[in-house]
Amino acid sequence: MAPQRRGPPRAHEAGAGAPERRRHGRKPAAGNKGGWTPKQLRRKWLSAAAVLGACIGLAGLLLWDHQQGEEGVTEVLAGRNEVLPGRFFTVPCSEDYDSHRRFEASLRRGWPWEDLTVGRCGPAHVLQASILDLHSGALSVGKHFVNLYRYFGDQIQNIFSEEDFQLYRDVRRKVQLAIAQAFGISASALHLTKPTFFSRINSTGAQTAHDEYWHAHVDKVTYGSFDYTSLLYLSDYLDDFGGGRFVFMEDGANRTVEPRAGRVSFFTSGSENLHRVEKVRWGTRYAITIAFSCNPDHGISDPAFGQGA
Repeated sequence: MAPQRRGPPRAHEAGAGAPERRRHGRKPAAGNKGGWTPKQLRRKWLSAAAVLGACIGLAGLLLWDHQQGEEGVTEVLAGRNEVLPGRFFTVPCSEDYDSHRRFEASLRRGWPWEDLTVGRCGPAHVLQASILDLHSGALSVGKHFVNLYRYFGDQIQNIFSEEDFQLYRDVRRKVQLAIAQAFGISASALHLTKPTFFSRINSTGAQTAHDEYWHAHVDKVTYGSFDYTSLLYLSDYLDDFGGGRFVFMEDGANRTVEPRAGRVSFFTSGSENLHRVEKVRWGTRYAITIAFSCNPDHGISDPAFGQGA
């Protein structure tokens, strides 16, 4: 019997994909489960790439903003959440102390109090910056200074009390002893020197060049009598203010101290400890600057209640 010729395959034998292949003229690409055309795939990938690019751009912007906030800081010496029994960082001393050779015993190289922070051998200028010197009664008011004691006269007792001055003296002694212990010297070799002052910094624009506290500087250049500088912080970084961290300036290795109420940091005042304070972006930063000299000729007495009246 002669073999019979088969006709064209029926639709159910050919499979549902046959009409699609004839309609689109090509077989779907491997892995293309949705049956997208190359043009559709290209649009999909371009869309995904655009989203990815936007994410990368946003991440880069956030990183840049973070770095701007860090202001080049590469190491945190004392974080705001740390309660430190004492941390010490040693750097070589500069030659700024050559004229102090006869006081060499009090110049050892170099530690926080509830929280004593950083001692280094090796001004706290204060934007709108306000400073008050308890010794002289000098209070910055805009572009000028007024003598608080003379201005208020006998009414100064409505502002300060003897207990306030005694507390200040007690704090000064504790700071002096901490510096002496950290640097291995006698406390009697350290003489309180001027200016010693309270400072307040907020984000109001600077009115004078002296308000531009954020510039890098050396305390011994700014205040010739300084041999040791200390800072007692009275407010908390990120809780009471933003910005305003203390930054030691070093080539490729800036190191910062984040203010914390009750934290004391101190360091030798020469060019080995070039430093600055970041601009305060919000809130108010309070601190006390207390400095000491090895030269008794630069020494001053503790403030007394109503002494400038």
